Amino acid sequence: MNTALIIILVLYVLTQLADFALDYLNLLHLKKYGSEIPPEFAEAISPETMRRSCAYTFAKSRFSMINRIYSQIISLVFIFAGILNWYNNLLFSYQDSMNWPFVIWGLIFVMLLSYAKTILNTPFNYYQTFSLERRFGFNTMTKKLWFIDLIKGVMVSTVIISVLLVGAFWLIDNLKDIWWLPVWGFFFVFTFFIIYISPYVLEPLFNKFTPIEDRELAKEIIDMLKKAGIKVKGVYKMDASRRTRHSNAYFSGLGRVKRIVIFDTLIEKLSREELMAVLAHEAGHCRKGHVIKNLILFEILTAIGAFVAYEVLEHTWLTKVFGLEQDTFFAKMVLFSFVANIVIWGMPLVFNTLSRHFEKQADDFAVKTLGSGKSLAKALIKLSADNLSNIHPQKLYARFHYSHPPEVERIRRLQAAGE
Repeated sequence: MNTALIIILVLYVLTQLADFALDYLNLLHLKKYGSEIPPEFAEAISPETMRRSCAYTFAKSRFSMINRIYSQIISLVFIFAGILNWYNNLLFSYQDSMNWPFVIWGLIFVMLLSYAKTILNTPFNYYQTFSLERRFGFNTMTKKLWFIDLIKGVMVSTVIISVLLVGAFWLIDNLKDIWWLPVWGFFFVFTFFIIYISPYVLEPLFNKFTPIEDRELAKEIIDMLKKAGIKVKGVYKMDASRRTRHSNAYFSGLGRVKRIVIFDTLIEKLSREELMAVLAHEAGHCRKGHVIKNLILFEILTAIGAFVAYEVLEHTWLTKVFGLEQDTFFAKMVLFSFVANIVIWGMPLVFNTLSRHFEKQADDFAVKTLGSGKSLAKALIKLSADNLSNIHPQKLYARFHYSHPPEVERIRRLQAAGE
């Protein structure tokens, strides 16, 4: 094993150990403080609910750790035990004898790996849905519906990934000297296309969307959004209760097709004032341009990633370091992805810091729109209790893993804004 490969392997192990260390710190913190009920939650959470919340967090963490170890073993065996080299040689021999075009060869190479990953992950997805989530009363999905969703998901991802791969590989094959820029441009346009069509093409494949029956509530929501300077196509209820008891609300689509979607579970759990507060928060994301800002940041990073990939994949460095017998573009793609994930390990810290800043801005917008933060605080308290959320996350863990400010911190800030 050469020096560069040893360094890569050591860095991979260190990043994975760091993830486990963060999980361990969080569980130790929860074990110490998990039974404490903050004053803000005293009326909404009983000691029994706190016990179930801790049990749910521990169960999710254990499941996540086991799943991660499983994925790590597969990755290490695939890359370091010669399976990638064998797979690469196998497809190379078929390509050599059948003279596949570059695009077809690449499509087969990537899609077979994608299907293998889906198959390997399916038992864990099944366990999470029908054991972990059902044990704590969240799963409402039947096994038939789960299987249908799985098949639909595979079919949809096959179409989307195939279009991306065919377009990207065609550009790479025909614009060899500067392919990174047109590939990035193609991904850029395709991303906005998917976001645009998603509300009417993709989302209805999995859920049913109907206008809210309460016309008065719908009008109140639209009036509030207009007051905030936001125009939407409509307000829709999603049949989330067919699959889960978790709740959410979100904006979907862009431009003229933009609409607001509310889980039916959220409508059932919250009062009218609380629901309006949650939607005012979501409106804050829209009014502050957080979706567009995130897309711009994503596209900038994608452009950088495409350029770095071009510089790396046009050379044989990865082939030599990992000892591949055939220098193929597609095997180097897999290796580049593996190495890149090590290099960007700390990026969630940056992204989640920005996300928490956006969440505070959205909360401030809701307070400004409604004149108080109390209704949103009440809604968050109720949802935290219903979802068995961990309201005592360890600080360092939260910095790495939380896209929202910790609930207690956020609720105290909202209640102070309402005084």
